[in-house]
Amino acid sequence: MSQDSKPSGPDLTKGVPLTGFKDGKLLGHVGDEDVLLVQAGSEIFAIEPACSHYHGPLAEGLVVGETIRCPWHHACFSLRTGEATRPPALSALAVWEVTRDRDRILVQRKREMPKPSAPHRTAPTPERFVIVGGGAAGFAAAETLRREGFAGAITMLSNDGAMPVDRPNLSKDYLAGNAPEDWLPLRSEDDYRDAGIDLVLNTNVSAVDPNARSVTVGNGDGLPFDRLLLATGAEPVKLQIPGADQPHIHTLRSVADSRAIISAAGSAKRALVIGASFIGLEVAASLRARKLEVHVVAPDERPMQRILGSDMGDFIRALHEENGVNFHLRDTVEKLDGTRAKLKSGAVIEAELVVVGIGVKPRLALAEQAGIATDRGVCVNEYLETSVSGIFAAGDIARWPDPHSGQNIRVEHWVVAERQGQSAARNMLGKRERFDAVPFFWSQHYDVPINYVGHAESFDDIAVDGSIAGKDCLLKYRKGGRVLAVASIYRDLDNLKAELDMERSRA
Repeated sequence: MSQDSKPSGPDLTKGVPLTGFKDGKLLGHVGDEDVLLVQAGSEIFAIEPACSHYHGPLAEGLVVGETIRCPWHHACFSLRTGEATRPPALSALAVWEVTRDRDRILVQRKREMPKPSAPHRTAPTPERFVIVGGGAAGFAAAETLRREGFAGAITMLSNDGAMPVDRPNLSKDYLAGNAPEDWLPLRSEDDYRDAGIDLVLNTNVSAVDPNARSVTVGNGDGLPFDRLLLATGAEPVKLQIPGADQPHIHTLRSVADSRAIISAAGSAKRALVIGASFIGLEVAASLRARKLEVHVVAPDERPMQRILGSDMGDFIRALHEENGVNFHLRDTVEKLDGTRAKLKSGAVIEAELVVVGIGVKPRLALAEQAGIATDRGVCVNEYLETSVSGIFAAGDIARWPDPHSGQNIRVEHWVVAERQGQSAARNMLGKRERFDAVPFFWSQHYDVPINYVGHAESFDDIAVDGSIAGKDCLLKYRKGGRVLAVASIYRDLDNLKAELDMERSRA
């Protein structure tokens, strides 16, 4: 809480009646700290009220068993311990001791934050874990291995020059100029050192030898492993037209990419975004925040129609146009001649900055070279293990059997990658944990957040509850009468409930 803020609600040290709870929750304070009381079954818990991810209000979240889920980005916390049990949150929340005096609930003392248990060897082997990739899945796996008590060697190899970062921010607040760069790293250098995680940056892995159980790094050295996680992620699809290799043309995947776009935006007046994907339109919104004139060119009839449908596509286009974005749809860029972009329609757009957002492709070369089964992704079983025993895959490259759609799917969502990294780590330790999380992602366009749970590669119809134009809606994407996915705008609790319904159902 800021110094200018006043504590919320009643003073919990003096006690509150159960009749004061609303939907099983009550927001109050202990001293100058806000505290959320939550009724779960017959117990009352007291927990810090703001999610440790982006400070979402847990008072508006969903209680499931002895956990509470954040309404914004679906992080989950244990009410009993405060532990962050599901990404995108990583850090635990404070909890307080709760006592009852007849019909009143009192909170007076904060519990000590649980200290990480001393690492212990779970078995004589495995002792050496190697993670290839420095994104969401690789980071979550490394951190989970230590949380689970693994005391052996963990080496994390990343071809990026930056430590693992909060990648969604690269196209959102950071690119828009609303978040400082020191918000981006998921952990500090000291955290990796203290956890005994050997994070090696600017390092390419050139080969995996499943028989010798080793990986070869760029300088030719071999690194042995007992368990290996492939989390190589995806890379932007490059534009294949004349002039696409000029220095003012950018893609967005890394911190360096975002920095380069920010630097170029400082002297540019007009930007061209090629592609009307989520990333492309988030970039468009961020560049509008920097006062650039922005043009978007895409072959689609509507932005994001394939995923969200025509009505939502029309709404997103109108929202961006209200904020000054110029669309050139059903069109493509055929040639980039200096700052002149020549379109198939014959139009010409002058732009000092070009950002290409036409999709990404999974990095499969290492897996293919090693003889690991692939099919538009690295094939894994329900435990995220590949066709080679002891080698796992997670994140954007993994194609897994999804129990909710009944299909093998691969998705490129940040939260999915983090959750897969956690499950893969536990399975590398022999825990046999099925990965069955419902896919989730969020996108931000100016003041409008879009939350999406599930996975619908195609759908027969869309049931709309509420008003899309009024920015208050829940959309259900159905095929054969079955709900495969749900999107919402400012229906956060309903979106959480939809996620829970999908978790409890199977195809």
